[in-house]
Amino acid sequence: MSIKPTLLLAAASLAFLSSCNLQPGGATLAAYQAYDLPTKLPTNPKNVRVKVSLSKQRVYVMEGSTMLLAMPVSVGIPGGPAATPTGPFTIFNKDEKHRAATHGYAYSGNSITQTYLDKKPAGWAFKGTPMPYWCEFKPNYGFHTGWVKHQPCTHGCIRMHENLAPKFFRLVIKGTPVVIAESQPEDATVTIKLPPDADPFHDYPGSMYVGDGYFSQHKAPNYN
Repeated sequence: MSIKPTLLLAAASLAFLSSCNLQPGGATLAAYQAYDLPTKLPTNPKNVRVKVSLSKQRVYVMEGSTMLLAMPVSVGIPGGPAATPTGPFTIFNKDEKHRAATHGYAYSGNSITQTYLDKKPAGWAFKGTPMPYWCEFKPNYGFHTGWVKHQPCTHGCIRMHENLAPKFFRLVIKGTPVVIAESQPEDATVTIKLPPDADPFHDYPGSMYVGDGYFSQHKAPNYN
């Protein structure tokens, strides 16, 4: 989620979302919100492992040779400080209602602005950016709910679609191994239907992020 200080009024934002949230070709926010993918529960959670392909922006959740979930994600912008780190990791922290510590939303009455904690207007309250279904694999790097775009766009974290994040959260445990590489063998054999590109969409209203609304912004998970 990029940090662009923008003053938002909740009511106006909701009206704007309902009337203007279109992509070229007619894809809508409703189509994005309806997106989902089949998911299997593991027989033994201790045998689950996660493979991440940066070039394809894909995550494969495996139990042995069984694919539990294959999903598109958004990763960090390569070649700089925002790149998603590569290597073997382990999920060591899970937090269903995680919030960022340094960036988020300052608010006063109905006025909400997206900003950093150290830049919030004097006298305004502050809440960190919500990162639902946080699964941390390296200090300050994790999988979490966020807008999934068709190009790398994060600051290094791995963003999951709002309907797939709670599924991923259930599939992994503390101790689940994660391997992040430029590519994975599954890239050549697994085809995934993509959600609409979230890039043209207007963001949800700031009121959703200041409150708890974003933590429940997903369909009820179902499993095969």
